[in-house]
Amino acid sequence: MTEQEAYALTPLALAYAGDAVFELYVRTRLIQSGMRVPQRLHAKAVSIVRAKAQADRLHAVHGMLTDREQDIVRRGRNAKSGSMPKSATMADYRASTGLEALFGYLHLSGQTERLDTVMAMIVEEI
Repeated sequence: MTEQEAYALTPLALAYAGDAVFELYVRTRLIQSGMRVPQRLHAKAVSIVRAKAQADRLHAVHGMLTDREQDIVRRGRNAKSGSMPKSATMADYRASTGLEALFGYLHLSGQTERLDTVMAMIVEEI
């Protein structure tokens, strides 16, 4: 898919793909780090992919994103979804949706090197 085709998708469609991309990236990095116990893997993954953690990391790296990436995040953050997890505030949930939209955009448009760079900034603690 071209960058333009990916950009033309709805922010929630980008976030839908980005959620899966982020989850897989985090799980892969955890296993590569040497974790092997399923309960610990799950607990650590949840602590990284939950909305509050994503929102915090987005705020920390926002200034390192390109203008286009910031636009994707803004579109995702402003998208109205029909549901929200009980464990997140509306602001955190929207910020995490913006971040997931960015992951989806980078993945679907084939920008793997940039996706790896952004992911590394987001999950630096693994």
